[in-house]
Amino acid sequence: MQTYPRSFSHIGLSVTDLDAAVKFYTEVLGWYLIMPPTTITEDDSAIGVMCTDVFGAGWQSFRIAHLSTGDRIGVEIFEFRGAEKPQNNFEYWKTGVFHFCVQDPDVEGLAAKIVAAGGKQRMPVREYFPGEKPYRMVYMEDPFGNILEIYSHSYELTYSAGAYQ
Repeated sequence: MQTYPRSFSHIGLSVTDLDAAVKFYTEVLGWYLIMPPTTITEDDSAIGVMCTDVFGAGWQSFRIAHLSTGDRIGVEIFEFRGAEKPQNNFEYWKTGVFHFCVQDPDVEGLAAKIVAAGGKQRMPVREYFPGEKPYRMVYMEDPFGNILEIYSHSYELTYSAGAYQ
């Protein structure tokens, strides 16, 4: 049986302030709010049991909101009890997800909007193929410490034939 490419469904982000994160992602990135901030409690409900399977016993409760990008990718945003922002949030050499990327033809404009909303620009906007192709990128940080990248063009165009030659 041949393997086929699976579609990307969603990503889960942890934050220290769910309400502020929902405001940031809906107002700055324009994502749709699918389910407003909701408290999930450790109990015998279907979702309670499911979360105990994931987190183990003793998680007590957390808050969650569901958003969606313009291309129908889901974004679950979690605020766990005792949530804390790591001191070093960019340990890229360690296994795990270290960033996610959004696409906007106005890289500079979105970067400025993120900074104005309390995020950080981690580097200057760079071109992949200066003078040859108009593909630009920049690494950013949301106000909660999550690393996001902005691409000017689609992933397929950026890495299609001729990339890095």
